[in-house]
Amino acid sequence: MSDPRDRPQVPPLRRERLYESLASHISDFIEAQGLVGGDRLPPERQLAAELGVSRATLSRALASLETRGRIEVRHGVGALVRDAAAEPGAGTLLPGFDARPRAEVVAAREAVLAGIARAAAVNPQSSLRLAMLADDGRPRSFEHTWRCVRRLADSALLADLDDSLSAHAPDPAPAAALQAGLGDLADAIIRGDAAGAATACVGLLGDG
Repeated sequence: MSDPRDRPQVPPLRRERLYESLASHISDFIEAQGLVGGDRLPPERQLAAELGVSRATLSRALASLETRGRIEVRHGVGALVRDAAAEPGAGTLLPGFDARPRAEVVAAREAVLAGIARAAAVNPQSSLRLAMLADDGRPRSFEHTWRCVRRLADSALLADLDDSLSAHAPDPAPAAALQAGLGDLADAIIRGDAAGAATACVGLLGDG
């Protein structure tokens, strides 16, 4: 008689989380209304009330849409629809990195990441930090995690610096060590530990 433990296991059905459904709903709304690049979505407070969801859930849905390049959230402006052809990470605030060693640029970007992480950790909305960075059981990606961190930091200048550096110090490739680092970063920000969040950025981009 075969051991039941040797039989194939049926994976559990993954239920779509509320913020994922909400992100899809907002994306459908953008399409249905014919909104184009530069068009602004309603203010978050109004949008949350109209959709019947919490601000934290809405913020996580908007972060998901920002990760997909569907919208861009600007400080003091709100959520703006992005053109499909818009390319992320094309900042030109600080040109001239081609002549510098890659390791130097990587170190510079990690320093900027640390500054952004510190700012995110001191975001006064602890519930928002938790909603955007809590472990949901799926592998963390650098792109999604970092967009959430940048949104929590709410610093347009640091975001522009990060974009400028990212062209010459790209996002890291998925790896077990990266997963651990992203987990440490998220946990530190959720705790409100600014120093720990900054420390978690050391080596996050690899060895350069």
